[in-house]
Amino acid sequence: MKKVPGPIVLVEPLSGNTSLLIKVNEVLAVRRSRYQEIMVVETEDYGRALILDDYIQSSYYDEAFYHESLVHPAMVTHPAPRDVLILGGGEGATLREVLKHPTVEKAVMVDIDGDVVELSKRFLPQMHQGAFDSPRAEVVIEDGFVYVKRALEEGRKFDVVIMDLTDPYSSEIAKQLYTAEFINQIMKLLRGDGIMVTQAGNSFYFPEAYDMVLSAVKANFPVVAEYNVWIPSFGYAVNYILGSLKYDPRALPAEEVDKRLADRGVKTRFYTGRAHVALMNMPVYRRLR
Repeated sequence: MKKVPGPIVLVEPLSGNTSLLIKVNEVLAVRRSRYQEIMVVETEDYGRALILDDYIQSSYYDEAFYHESLVHPAMVTHPAPRDVLILGGGEGATLREVLKHPTVEKAVMVDIDGDVVELSKRFLPQMHQGAFDSPRAEVVIEDGFVYVKRALEEGRKFDVVIMDLTDPYSSEIAKQLYTAEFINQIMKLLRGDGIMVTQAGNSFYFPEAYDMVLSAVKANFPVVAEYNVWIPSFGYAVNYILGSLKYDPRALPAEEVDKRLADRGVKTRFYTGRAHVALMNMPVYRRLR
């Protein structure tokens, strides 16, 4: 796999009508897997980045905004998460953040594309930081839909389920993992006080897809929290939806969040007690007509 000299320009679609132009200094790896085109590149503004089918999934300079916001509101809201399931997250950063919590005894990461995991291990060490090699981690290369079905049949239970998948509007394969029926299966995997969280694309550019995911979570969980955070390399604020069977993340004051992070020895670069309260109180972006 030879390096491609730069600079070149990546045209990243934000919607069907708007795109983001990103200067790429060097292409480190390109591979067409069974499911998608995978690229690892060096960008001018965002550092090293993982790109799937022309969409940046993570970049060194801003991935903490995305991964910390995805993982820690759910993990901190749960008083003692022991078993965690991650669907997607091939670059290993979500796994890395989950394993920061010493309460976690087992974190299972399920990704459909082994090529993404392999290339991430080789070219994105700052993303995973060795998380794949943790004795508390189990990495499964499999369709998340199939894994969840089997886990239910086996009676597996989790305290937290984190869905770090491609956007709900990216493909029919992805879309089936955001339906009310699949979210119901996720709910059944949880213990009685369990929590799930998913990234849900962008509510401004794709409001119909976002509302589909929101309705799916509301149909299955008594406590639902919506929040979003701006990700520079995405060119928009990414949305998250959290569903909880018992605990409400909106009820946690900043001081309690900071205490739980400190008690667990969790170090973060973006997420704090104040950030948690801000995320839970910031309205999501929708088109104003």
